[in-house]
Amino acid sequence: MTGELSPIDKAKFVAAKRAVEYVEDGMRVGLGTGSTAAWMVRCLGEMVREDGLKIKGVPTSTRTADLARQVGIEVISLDEAKWLDVTIDGTDEYDANLNLIKGGGGALLQEKIVATASDMMVVIADISKRVETLGAFPLPIEVIPFGLQTTQALVEETLVSMDVLGNNVTLRMNGDAPFVTDEGNHILDLHLNRIGNPRQFSLVINQIPGVVENGLFIDICDAVVIGYGDGKVEVRDINAGTVQEDRIDFVENENLFTDLTD
Repeated sequence: MTGELSPIDKAKFVAAKRAVEYVEDGMRVGLGTGSTAAWMVRCLGEMVREDGLKIKGVPTSTRTADLARQVGIEVISLDEAKWLDVTIDGTDEYDANLNLIKGGGGALLQEKIVATASDMMVVIADISKRVETLGAFPLPIEVIPFGLQTTQALVEETLVSMDVLGNNVTLRMNGDAPFVTDEGNHILDLHLNRIGNPRQFSLVINQIPGVVENGLFIDICDAVVIGYGDGKVEVRDINAGTVQEDRIDFVENENLFTDLTD
């Protein structure tokens, strides 16, 4: 990758750079999936190679596992790690209570398992991901292939009685075929526009047979690191109730930016 980074990529990069400060020697770290998380994995890889940081990474997708190995991070499974010190991941939306919608990249099931098995979850984002009310971003739910149409019909029926504005459900495609997750499942995207009660919604939707998990992350995220295109970073910690501002000096380091694709 050559040339100047776009403001949105700079925002993702400075958020990632600030978030890896949560990682210390000897930690077991959950590694998120997606374009913002890819910056974080590269930043950690640089710390491993250049500063001798010793960590074990638990990836949330095969894509992230491949990238982590490529940049020199030791990769282990969640079963080997058993419990994690911190997970750093991106998000599709977050609200004032740091509740999230995740799964735009299709890795929500592994992401939720890994985040829940961590002492702390740190989310990296740019300001465009901040919303007053969750739901503008379509909510992904992971469903098993068996009885897919029945499951979709049950989901559509359930939406009628829920506090949501829209009720359009689409099967996520990959070209002409349904998208397949790392666990061999499919994804239904729920176009809800607004989710009035995310906690209740999450509980109800998970009761439907065939639904494995949904992309609402409620009471899982502890801190969000928001990057801006000018290098400013804001850290919101929900437990401490604090908001810190910071600035990351931006230097275009060739090693970090070569071949960054997502």
